[in-house]
Amino acid sequence: MILNEKLFLLFKNTAEKVKVDYLGLGLGYTVVVTSDGGIGIAYTYFEDKKSCMLLNAAVDYEDRPASALLEKIKSDSPIERSMALALVNALNYQNALKLPEDENNDILFEAFKITRGTKVAMVGYFGPLIKRFEQQEAVLEILDHSRGLGRVNAFYKKLQNWADVLFLTSTSILNNSTEEILANVHAGVKTIMLGPSTPMVKKAFEHLPVHMLAGTVPTEKENILKAVRHGMGTPVLHRFSRKSYLSLS
Repeated sequence: MILNEKLFLLFKNTAEKVKVDYLGLGLGYTVVVTSDGGIGIAYTYFEDKKSCMLLNAAVDYEDRPASALLEKIKSDSPIERSMALALVNALNYQNALKLPEDENNDILFEAFKITRGTKVAMVGYFGPLIKRFEQQEAVLEILDHSRGLGRVNAFYKKLQNWADVLFLTSTSILNNSTEEILANVHAGVKTIMLGPSTPMVKKAFEHLPVHMLAGTVPTEKENILKAVRHGMGTPVLHRFSRKSYLSLS
């Protein structure tokens, strides 16, 4: 995937200069802390467990150059990509801290003019946003395999000739579907990549029709580490983070 390769190349030099201090593979999210003070999170993506083993090799990435883990952004294993994407977010941490905040998604809704009748396509189920769409009287189509919502072919047709706005979960990076989904959007669609996994890196998305990134930047390290260890989800992580955005157009 081009996106994975671009993320690798953008952070290759930085990863060679720092080490992984901590790697936590939680049930809900994965967290990485780097020796330069960075911390990053990403969704832990795995399908149905069939054994006690999620990884095929016993590799200890801690106290090693971060470049060893960054390589896994190109892996065929979604678990390894989860770890590597959390690392990317840790390597980009200082840049992400400088981005403006959109705590209540007000800027997002205003920027994309989501009002009554706006046709919104959503990949991934974001409960708080769905309530907001309903309040705004927007029209919503959802594709979320884990919840049994939507059919891929029918959803892609909506992207091709119906949608005004696409909300695309950054979990799509972990199952390598980002570029396939975006290949189906018509020229008038405005796309937001969102969720705690989102790499807030403009250059990584220059080849894609993405107009905004909306991510989660940790601000309370110890609380984030504990939340990940305890299998907590997005609502808890947001208590110890800031919701930031980056406009790409």
